[in-house]
This record gives sequence, structure tokens and C-alpha cells, in this order.
Amino acid sequence: MPPLPVVEVIPVGGIKRIRKGDDLGKVIADAVQAQGTPVRDGDIVVVTQKVVSKSEGRLVELAGVRPGKRAVALASELGKDPRMVELVLRESTRVVRKGHGVLITQTKHGFVCANAGIDMSNVEAGYAALLPVDSDKSSRKIRRRLERETGKRLAVIVSDTFGRPWREGQTDVAVGCSGISPLDRLVGKTDPYGYVLRVTQPAVVDEVAAAAELVMTKLSMVPVALVRGVSYKRGESGVKSIVRKRSLDLFR
Repeated sequence: MPPLPVVEVIPVGGIKRIRKGDDLGKVIADAVQAQGTPVRDGDIVVVTQKVVSKSEGRLVELAGVRPGKRAVALASELGKDPRMVELVLRESTRVVRKGHGVLITQTKHGFVCANAGIDMSNVEAGYAALLPVDSDKSSRKIRRRLERETGKRLAVIVSDTFGRPWREGQTDVAVGCSGISPLDRLVGKTDPYGYVLRVTQPAVVDEVAAAAELVMTKLSMVPVALVRGVSYKRGESGVKSIVRKRSLDLFR
């Protein structure tokens, strides 16, 4: 039997407060070197969506948002800030569900989540953070810069916190990735009991994002983690490739 893998999750501290225009790849490369945990070939660098959005100027001042009639009506019904609802509608293609003070929408990326992924945590008062326009592209930019700085072959995941249908609580998932195939396709392989797998496709990028969140808790001010020891396939299909097609989605 081959040796069982050992996975390490290493928080990356000492990262300055990120602002628009900051080069995240360079910032991360400097931080891992400074704390004595330089990256190795095959490492996966997980970066929270919030710092990516900050670096890309995806913060919006609520004072400058003028809500439309639909936003005002929804805000009154749900007990929400109409300016926030307006931003959610702008970033969404449709409202999936509403009720109990919650607005679930489908974003322009295809994600189904609360408030189009917009929130006001870990940003300056009076501002809201939107998701990156293209998190796969963001991941690719960070990875290429990191690889130039370090000379190592890496993967990058941009993570965010999503809720789950039918379960309380939240967990981090990948909203963008580069250098790693999002799924481990096991279809056609045989398990130890001789059963041929027909649908098994572990979402590796989501599993890694969730593991990284254990050291990047919301109150820790740690926006980056190194995940080491995961066996994965290289790829550039991105998270957009695992958004389920409407024709195959039983819940729409």
C-alpha cells in the first residue's frame, strides 16, 4: 500500500492591509518568505475573495448608491438596506428565493448564493465588497506573479464563504482557481470492493478552500494560506467550468 498523504495547512500572516492596485502575488511572495514558510513546488495558495476584491477596486461606498423601485420594495419586505439590495440586483441575473430576511440570487458568474456574494465584513465602514468580476482570471494573475517571484510551480484558489441548502452554517468554497483542475474525475475507476464508479467527482478546489478556512477564520486577519501535500491535476478550466448547466440542474 502506498504511503497515505499528509496535508499541511499553513496560515500566512504579516500581510498588510490591501488597497486598490496592490500586487497580491508580490505581497504574498514577500509574506511567505518573511515568515519562514517559502512556497514549494505543488503548493496550493488559497486567497480570500475579500483581499482580491480590494486589490481590484471592487469596493462600493453605500452613500453613493441610489436604490431603484424594485430594490426599495424588496428591502422593505425583507428588512434590508435598500442600497445593499440595489447592489445585489446589479450583480445578479435573477432572484432565486427571498424570505426570512434572506435574498438568494444567481450572480453573473453563475453562483447561487446569499446577496450575490456581497457583504460588509472586513471592509471600512460604509463600504460593501463585491465579488471579483472574473475570479478565475484573478487567480491566474496571482499564480503567474507568484511563480515568477518564487520559481516554483503552484496553484492558486480564490475562496469565499457560502451557505448550503438544507444545512445550517457556512463553509468556504472556491470562486476562482488557476493551475489546478477543479474536479478529480474518478468515473470509470474501481473502488477496493470492485465497484465501478459512475458519478464520483470530488470537487478538489472546494475541499482545499474549506481546509484553508480553518486557519483563515473571519476574525484572524489572515487572508492567505498555503495548502501542502494535496495530490491534484494541473488545469486551467477554472471554477466557471463546474457551474452546473441549467439543463442538468434538478433544483431550478
